[in-house]
Amino acid sequence: MTMLSIRNISLHVQTYGEGLPVVVMHGGPGADLYSMLPLRRLSRRFTVVLYDHRCNGRSDGPPVESMTWENLTADADALRRQLGFDRWAVVGHSFGGHVALEYALRYPERLSRLVLLGSGGDSVWSQQNAAQLMAERGFSEQKTELLRRWFNGEFQPREMAPILLRIASAYSHRSGIPALWDTFGEIVRGGWRMKMQPEALIFAGRHLLKGWTVMDRLREIEAPTLVIAGRDDFIFPPEHQADLAARIPNANLQIIERAGHNPHTERTSECLSAIETFLSE
Repeated sequence: MTMLSIRNISLHVQTYGEGLPVVVMHGGPGADLYSMLPLRRLSRRFTVVLYDHRCNGRSDGPPVESMTWENLTADADALRRQLGFDRWAVVGHSFGGHVALEYALRYPERLSRLVLLGSGGDSVWSQQNAAQLMAERGFSEQKTELLRRWFNGEFQPREMAPILLRIASAYSHRSGIPALWDTFGEIVRGGWRMKMQPEALIFAGRHLLKGWTVMDRLREIEAPTLVIAGRDDFIFPPEHQADLAARIPNANLQIIERAGHNPHTERTSECLSAIETFLSE
């Protein structure tokens, strides 16, 4: 584990491999880099940088109110400079994809390629549509309400783990115990090092994500882009992925079958093969 002093914070950073640089932005918010450990395999061909966003995981320093798009993207670019990279490829999962899109729009000259993994360009999909979609898929009214509260930050920090246990099956293509493994297996594979920060998820749901969209600016993105997601993703379903890819010039769309919101854990080999091929082109 490395703690780097970046701007006014300490960022938890891990770097693997050699070659062209690729930074991985984790989802959540409230999660950390350990949720993205499968992407370490890209280090066979690339320098892979994993880090915790400010106010997430083990990154430390500022209050949660400092978690703005301006700060999140400026942190990433300051990290790039400190590591000595002129440009790098950016891979963003879920919320990390939101940060990646904001980064692509704010620092286009520093971006070589962009990968949006199970992500979207509009908070409507998570805050309004996700719960309704799971209701249509047979989720109970009680679980549907938990999903709505989850994405809108309407819970207390102590409720984060119990709610996640209740709604975990929504994230996976599978059901029952296999779905729990799809969602929580990375905690085990990461040596139980994952550190959750519920305050980050609550703040984002109540403030940062309210009304957020970059859909009308996607045409400004110039870097080659891969949009990749699971067929059964309930947060950003295939119809949104298709719209996202259609609005970004030079974007490729790939839907992973038999996968939900986390194709990098459910269909790791297939997902990483697609990302590695794209980054190598």
